Amino acid sequence: MIRPLAPDELATAQGIERAAGRVFADVGMPEIAADDPLPAAELDRYRRAGLAWVAVDGDDGPVGYLLAEPVDGALHVEQVSVHPRAARRGVGRALLEHAATHAAAAGRTALTLTTFADVPWNAPYYRRCGFRVLEEREWTPGLRAIREREAAHGLDRWPRVCMRRDL
Repeated sequence: MIRPLAPDELATAQGIERAAGRVFADVGMPEIAADDPLPAAELDRYRRAGLAWVAVDGDDGPVGYLLAEPVDGALHVEQVSVHPRAARRGVGRALLEHAATHAAAAGRTALTLTTFADVPWNAPYYRRCGFRVLEEREWTPGLRAIREREAAHGLDRWPRVCMRRDL
């Protein structure tokens, strides 16, 4: 089940992001594995905007979450994290489908995201979920600004791509 992130689940979401990030060490990206999760205030900003959702287990405990924001007519997926104990069970895909339904209902034209090109659970996974890699000439001003922020944060040490899934 997918539902909105609750105010008392911000620390839980941070824990999910930490756990999900650890697997980056296995693919030679220890800096990503050690990166701090989003601050609680930032998570709460998405929550208050109605753009933070959790996937929950049978006990209503969050096992994954997705954050999004409107960018240039699309809904941009800012973060998707799934706890490793819930990985490979369709949790990420369910979160993306929920975001797509929300985006379509809001009149958005697409889902967009930025991700690592060569990490198996990043760009290759999103391709299987219906996203395509955008050529740089296709980037909107908002996507270009996001990529500039990512580069300033040091993420361009590894190849990154912008992706889009039309709705």
